[in-house]
Amino acid sequence: MTGSKKKIVLYQPQQVDESLGLPSSKDLLPLEMLTIAAGPLADGYEIVIVDASILSQEDAHARVLEACEGALLYATTGILGYMVFDGLMCSRKVRARFPKLPIFVGGWFASVRPDLKLMQGPYDAVVLGQGEHTFRDLVQAVAAGTPLEQVAGLALLRDGQIIKTEKRAIAGWDKIPNVPWHLLDIEPYRVHQMREQSHRDVLRMPTPAAIGDRKPYFGITYFSSYGCPEPCTFCCSPFVTDRRWKAMPAERMLDDLAELKQRWNFDVVRFHDANFGVMEKRTRDFAKGMLDRGLKFWWNAFIETHSILHYKPDTLDMMIASGMYVAEIGAEAGTNEMMAKIGKPIHDDDNVLGAIELDKRGICANLTYIIGYPGESRDSMLATIDQCRRVHVACPRSRATVWPFRPIPGTAMWDQSIEQGFVPPTKLEDFGKLGQYHLEETWPGRIPQDVMQARKMYHHFATLNYGLARGHKGWWEKRAKRRLEKGELLGGFPSARVEAKAFDVYNRMTKKLFGTKELSRSWVDPGHQTGTAATEASKSSDAMTGTTSGH
Repeated sequence: MTGSKKKIVLYQPQQVDESLGLPSSKDLLPLEMLTIAAGPLADGYEIVIVDASILSQEDAHARVLEACEGALLYATTGILGYMVFDGLMCSRKVRARFPKLPIFVGGWFASVRPDLKLMQGPYDAVVLGQGEHTFRDLVQAVAAGTPLEQVAGLALLRDGQIIKTEKRAIAGWDKIPNVPWHLLDIEPYRVHQMREQSHRDVLRMPTPAAIGDRKPYFGITYFSSYGCPEPCTFCCSPFVTDRRWKAMPAERMLDDLAELKQRWNFDVVRFHDANFGVMEKRTRDFAKGMLDRGLKFWWNAFIETHSILHYKPDTLDMMIASGMYVAEIGAEAGTNEMMAKIGKPIHDDDNVLGAIELDKRGICANLTYIIGYPGESRDSMLATIDQCRRVHVACPRSRATVWPFRPIPGTAMWDQSIEQGFVPPTKLEDFGKLGQYHLEETWPGRIPQDVMQARKMYHHFATLNYGLARGHKGWWEKRAKRRLEKGELLGGFPSARVEAKAFDVYNRMTKKLFGTKELSRSWVDPGHQTGTAATEASKSSDAMTGTTSGH
């Protein structure tokens, strides 16, 4: 670095409000900050990355303020949720301490609501969409004193109005440099994950079966593609990415991960791509490459039902042989009518059939359904819960969950929700206080009470059937399996509710008399109290999936 080049401070906000009692999984590396750091680093700038996920919030903010002394600029990011709030709080502290320091923000939420970021936050500009090239040009403009209006891909506040500079084309992976992994001290992430209790961390993926239930493992996250071609009307990706999908070639991915495996010796890779499996050839080449190279690690990724059902059977076989153990699937809805409104090419029982294809190969299908979409009927919601139940019955390895719909800015369904009575936050900090992604009902009253009851009953009996409530399977668990097989959940069956309450009493008395076994977290009942009987079960079974936009 030449003497004239200054440092750049990058802040990765906390994804989970850890003051609530549980830490987030530390396999969630600060990929956003590492990725945009590559260009300025090559230009000779010093890069300081502060990742709040491995620090207390107070310590993280203090480190940012210390690093900003003498810096050229400071930047942060955030998706919808707590990252927005924590990033805002830290950025306001930076502005108060360093009034003249340029402050920038990017990410999903900033890209869809630059007005809030610029009008209510301390930010000088918003980086829109794909940020690698825009941020590099932004750094050069700040260093040279060039007007920001000349940098493509920005939103700016000028004379009380939001203006956008020239739209920047989405770059292919041949134009994106490799991530400067050496900037990351991996040991804090490894140490935290290898704690005995790490299976309880929020956002933690399950332990691969070969390692052993509830045993610690060391994992990392990885981006191998940008964007998603799906038109989902509840997701902001179509607005941000124009439904473009740019993917890293399999050979480059394999080279990079092979080097990282040698450097860090991880056990699991969690792909944080919005849609990993768009191109079968790339998925196949990656799986075959892992086998040919003898690469030994487990991996999980987002993949669509449509992809699973259209892949060649031997491609699916190769995926499991290469180490894939979880497929995260946006199942979305259980009726053709609702799927047509969403825009995905899923019909009839495609989700069930896709889960079966994975289950019989030993891959866990983590399917997420949503109820309460704008305009969705009660019958449609109940059909979705019932399809979720049928996946559970047909696929013992699956984890199928039902989430309440959450309006997301920058989506077609955001506007529809407002038209139908949803009252959105007006303050930037309130958007960041909406709770964990997908975990809280942010549109109260949207879902009929009997539908919520059916959802609660499904999650209660599914949690029991998996053996998550007590750590083993006995009479209660076998009884839960029969309930699920018979479909005695919809319509608020009184006997099912009585049975759930009876289990609650029994479970509480047993724990009081004999203590409780430490249980792992699961996707079942993701963060919700599923009725009286599931209160205890949910404490050991709530978790979130990844934090990419959409499914």
